[in-house]
Amino acid sequence: MRQQRADYTLEDLLALPDDAPRVELVDGVIQATPSPTLGHQDISLLLSLWLRSHAPAHLRVAQAVGVGLSPNTSRQPDVLLYRAGLPSDRSRLRPADVVLAVEIVSPGTRRVDRFAKPGEYAAAGIPFYWRIEQDPVHLYAYRLGERIGPGGERQYELVTDSAHLVELAEPFDIKLPITEITP
Repeated sequence: MRQQRADYTLEDLLALPDDAPRVELVDGVIQATPSPTLGHQDISLLLSLWLRSHAPAHLRVAQAVGVGLSPNTSRQPDVLLYRAGLPSDRSRLRPADVVLAVEIVSPGTRRVDRFAKPGEYAAAGIPFYWRIEQDPVHLYAYRLGERIGPGGERQYELVTDSAHLVELAEPFDIKLPITEITP
């Protein structure tokens, strides 16, 4: 009944048992997220390792940690960079803690990863969003812009994209050969 009323909150997610399936909360509705493919997981792991070895000390890397975007919406980016110094027992971050959210697009998540999640992350104020397409691996890097969308919200602006080499000055100096995150 609560699922039909769409009235679940972040507090309800925190009350789930530790062995509950991986879920996201979207506008008050709890959604089970599908298990990622091996290729998806390989890219996620390789990117996490690359970020961990290249990011400055004030940033940390995590995989599939929840981010409370609003009182009734929580997403789990595939990879994220967050500000160092947070307690290690946190399982849910605030948008202000997150510097970069990364989604790796799979056949079953194309629409959500390309449209819904970037809009939600931008509305929550997460400064950077990367989308990684598979087969071939191609990275799209976005920065939160000042441009206002039709609903008055800020939107991401594409900074660069490549299937070969991504070079960025933000969120830190990055020179990422795509071959290093390609399984």
